[in-house]
Amino acid sequence: MKIVFAGTPSVAEPTLRRLAAEHEIVAVITRLDAPQGRRRILTPSPIADVAVSLGLPVIKANRLDDDVTAQIAALKAELGVIVAYGGFVREPLLSIPRLGWVNLHFSLLPRWRGAAPVQHAVIAGDAVTGAAVFQLVPAMDAGAVFGTITQTIGAHQTAGNLLTSLADDGAALTARVVDELASGVAVAREQTGEATLAPKLSLDDARLHWNEPSALLYQRLRGVTPEPGAFTFLSGQRFKILEAEPARDAVQLPPGEFRLQGGVVVVGTGDHPLRLLSVQPAGKKPMRAEDWWRGISSSGNGNGDTENGETEKVVAE
Repeated sequence: MKIVFAGTPSVAEPTLRRLAAEHEIVAVITRLDAPQGRRRILTPSPIADVAVSLGLPVIKANRLDDDVTAQIAALKAELGVIVAYGGFVREPLLSIPRLGWVNLHFSLLPRWRGAAPVQHAVIAGDAVTGAAVFQLVPAMDAGAVFGTITQTIGAHQTAGNLLTSLADDGAALTARVVDELASGVAVAREQTGEATLAPKLSLDDARLHWNEPSALLYQRLRGVTPEPGAFTFLSGQRFKILEAEPARDAVQLPPGEFRLQGGVVVVGTGDHPLRLLSVQPAGKKPMRAEDWWRGISSSGNGNGDTENGETEKVVAE
């Protein structure tokens, strides 16, 4: 089958590779090169790099405007497949492929329609999530569903590693749906149940508010890892918390108070403390939480002056 594929981040890579091995990809649509890193160097999207490595033609565009629509129409694709492209497909482009467009979405629709379904599922404490391949329609993530997969969300799983797992399983699901469409046996069912929204996360969504219960804080931390990345403020600067875990055996602390207990760094919440595993202070590289604590203890930035730092404390703002 002749397919036009649209995607941008690395999560779309397994599906592109699977479809390219089994069908004719007439073009890959991806977003324009974007500035990356501290030096803001223009860098192709992960999918642009994959497409080039596979020898596939690439169309770079942040909007599927009239010019892009004309380019796609000239390719005579039978089906469009989209995975995390980052832009809307509207008419007349929706109707140009004979079979329209299908979208691989990383949730069990209609729950978590929007740009960040996996992140919101983890933040909300969902026990199960999954992926769905559905018919693209003008309304956001509202089309009839051809197939789904489900996956349990691990108690310590981050949005990042959950999304990686779903991307691999979702590629197989998409390939199956494409084959069913090609053979004319695909069946789509309308979505049922309450729709919930999963908008793109902002930096504010990643700030940890220590008066909340530890379970909710842990869910948020996992849900915003790796992006935008959980943080708090220490001495007016953003302090990133890269890894943490529940510390139910630790002595309870006031919310937002950091201490060394039994050789590990813990922080108080609305109930049980969390143990910090790895952190990134402003302007520094990621490090083990204990190494950070030793650094502030030796520099006198903690409150206290004991040799082992056990009675020192740091308080988040």
